[in-house]
Amino acid sequence: MAKIIYTHTDEAPLLATYSFLPVIEAYASTAGVEVETRDISLAGRIIALFGDRLTPEQQIGDALAELGDLAKTPEANIIKLPNISASIPQLKAAVAELQSQGYALPDYPDNPQTDEDKDVRARYDKVKGSAVNPVLREGNSDRRAPASVKNFAKAHPHSMGAWSSDSKTNVATMGADDFRSNEKSVVIESDDTLSIRLVGEDGTTTVLKDAVPVLAGEVVDSTVMRAAALDEFLTAQVQRAKDEGVLFSVHLKATMMKVSDPIIFGHVVKAFLPDVFETYGADLAAAGLSPSNGLGSILAGLDALPNGAEIKAAIEQGIAEGPALAMVDSDKGITNLHVPSDVIVDASMPAMIRTSGHMWGPDGNEADTLAVIPDSSYAGVYQTVIDDCRANGAYDPTTMGSVPNVGLMAQAAEEYGSHDKTFEIDRAGTVEVVNQAGTVVLEHAVEAGDIWRACQTKDVPIRDWVKLAVTRARASQTPAVFWLDPSRAHDANLIAKVEAYLPEHDTDGLQIEIMAPAEATQFSIDRIRRGEDTISVTGNVLRDYNTDLFPILELGTSAKMLSIVPLINGGGLFETGAGGSAPKHVQQLVKENHLRWDSLGEFLALASSFEHMATTTGNARAQILADTLDRATGTFLNENKSPSRKVGEIDNRGSHFYLALYWAQELAAQTEDADLAAAFAEVAGSLAANEQKINDELLAVQGSPADIGGYFRPDDAKVKQVMRPSTTFSEVLGILG
Repeated sequence: MAKIIYTHTDEAPLLATYSFLPVIEAYASTAGVEVETRDISLAGRIIALFGDRLTPEQQIGDALAELGDLAKTPEANIIKLPNISASIPQLKAAVAELQSQGYALPDYPDNPQTDEDKDVRARYDKVKGSAVNPVLREGNSDRRAPASVKNFAKAHPHSMGAWSSDSKTNVATMGADDFRSNEKSVVIESDDTLSIRLVGEDGTTTVLKDAVPVLAGEVVDSTVMRAAALDEFLTAQVQRAKDEGVLFSVHLKATMMKVSDPIIFGHVVKAFLPDVFETYGADLAAAGLSPSNGLGSILAGLDALPNGAEIKAAIEQGIAEGPALAMVDSDKGITNLHVPSDVIVDASMPAMIRTSGHMWGPDGNEADTLAVIPDSSYAGVYQTVIDDCRANGAYDPTTMGSVPNVGLMAQAAEEYGSHDKTFEIDRAGTVEVVNQAGTVVLEHAVEAGDIWRACQTKDVPIRDWVKLAVTRARASQTPAVFWLDPSRAHDANLIAKVEAYLPEHDTDGLQIEIMAPAEATQFSIDRIRRGEDTISVTGNVLRDYNTDLFPILELGTSAKMLSIVPLINGGGLFETGAGGSAPKHVQQLVKENHLRWDSLGEFLALASSFEHMATTTGNARAQILADTLDRATGTFLNENKSPSRKVGEIDNRGSHFYLALYWAQELAAQTEDADLAAAFAEVAGSLAANEQKINDELLAVQGSPADIGGYFRPDDAKVKQVMRPSTTFSEVLGILG
């Protein structure tokens, strides 16, 4: 029996799975397709790492490692929902919840001293940040808006804030002494093992990483952000925001960039409150209250300090005297600096651009903003879009073109978090990348506090990326632009490879260009305004950024994108969109039993998964499932059955009912398989006959708090009860039993 693996993840996508998975299982099994789940949630990954400390009943296997192995096989057919890329505050909160549920987990050691503490820290570090995606992404990314989604967005446009020609919103970035400007890159000639060491000015040598295996043709980069320059830049931006009368906001990626960006975030907190840290920095450090964990964690820990009230008053004074801070939640006083994972650049910048270039201020009103993006690698992309909106006004979702993406990410290509190769340097010296022959292949002079990092990009993924770009350009007859800057070390090496590999493919009649990111942005948005599409062919970072930026402007959300990862060894990974708003959705569910999570991404991924199965296994019924689900999704959109944001109206559970209804009707009406049509005729009839009753049962539970028994690891029985409140719907699905 053919098999699909559906991932059990976190937050709103997990809650939605409890409602939608029974539909998938019932429909798929009737067509001879088996669906299994694997737990790759943050809580599940933590539990899997500490089996030696748990009871036999609590122990679970390492599902992520299992799926990582599966992704390297032709049999892989994995549907991957959004998961938490945990910052340290999130990780600590997950551990605390699991401890409260009876799991004998150790606390996360901030400053490990003993061997045991170091072991615990090393285990926890494996689940921090973007720990899931590099394991599963054994292929490059093909992300685009399906025609049905794009047409719906044009017919039912989302709101777009008007832009003023005198908007003072801008991006501030370093441009010198940052990761972009200090980058060095080399192409490895033959298989080797590199090591990374710090040769100190004091004569000491410390091995930072002893073994980095590399393959012939692999691109290896290293770079450094200089702490002194970062601090000088940040101090200037705080003053600039105050002088210009705009909100101050920092935009980082403290989830994926789990080592470098929390450190940078800490520098921002200190730059915004210099007097506080000059006076009380030693007290805070002694108490383990790090600015890298955000202002919120510092404020939460002040009660335990004898001078906590004094420090809190100093923080409040510093905030009052500085520029107005952009807010995550002005009603609750949660600022842009409270939690490093609250404001994530790839989601926050397009949301700001969509909202007239505004963020929310402490007074609860929108205002122009200075968006601080310290590293200049891709800051120019956002500045280009802002300048275009200031000159030409907001984009029009009813007419604008699309920017699908082909992203280089296979085998952790350009894994820009470079988690195991990022270091905060503790003393002055030189960081060297050395091969087995003892030759230094890359080096940087460093000072204490500098942030040094390296990353790798293997040759096979680059070849596959070029092939996928040509394939997509040919299939859609759309211009494709490689967003690569010849003045940047890494990009220069990639350009040489792209120019070498493009002639291996038939590009006759295709428009394929290479442009630096800011230039490529302008080219793409000029075409957008003319209603024309342009494929962005990008590295891993810009894949992440562009697949939020353009979909949020075009569709209102990135969750409605079709995201296919053709795995290099023949399998398929089908991703279901972004989960950046998932925490707010969970909060609303717990407060008023209304889940506004939109599962459209799951519908699109599932149809692609069925189609892949039909192609690779010859299962004709899987193709019927794909085709009928695709048509049902079109009806779902046309009938506007997506979840409402408001309690008392259709939510995620209601949207699943309507998808099930339309899908059953399509299956009953199809003529390729009479037995399958007969099997679904009764279901379609029963769902239609009970439409009002099922809707009443789904709506009746809304408006009161919902108990799910936990945030990171909710109680299975409680979530089933909350997410499946219609006994009538469940009984009809049981017909397929």
